[in-house]
Amino acid sequence: MREGPEGAVLDVGRRTRTIPSAIRRALAARDARCRFPGCTARRCDAHHITHWCDGGRTSLDNLLLLCRRHHRLVHEGGFQAVQDQNGDVTFISADGRRLEPSPSLESRPEHDLDHDIDAHSLPCWDGTPFNLPYIIDVLRGHEPFGAGAG
Repeated sequence: MREGPEGAVLDVGRRTRTIPSAIRRALAARDARCRFPGCTARRCDAHHITHWCDGGRTSLDNLLLLCRRHHRLVHEGGFQAVQDQNGDVTFISADGRRLEPSPSLESRPEHDLDHDIDAHSLPCWDGTPFNLPYIIDVLRGHEPFGAGAG
């Protein structure tokens, strides 16, 4: 067994597939949400990157959080989670495409709530402007402003 600085078990090797509570807490603190690109789900399963049945260890550095949907995609949908030597995880689709990582939640700029929020102060995750009038029109069921035969 390997322990963290405060005595919490962070690696039980091949002894058990079940994740001990200390490892689960450390995993939740490290990942905070599903690691699949673009997913923000917080209710997640712990996933062995190198599967336990294939010789993978039950250790913090061989685990990541995946929501139930993406966990199923990795196990049954042909997706792969691949870890490089630096510990970074890349997801590969069933057809072999590498999925681009989404920006971390911590990298988002903090907004000062004393100022008005507009399309420039609230970009989408990929950097494109947020189009609030369009979103409201779609949600209300109206044809978007400027669309249709004029």
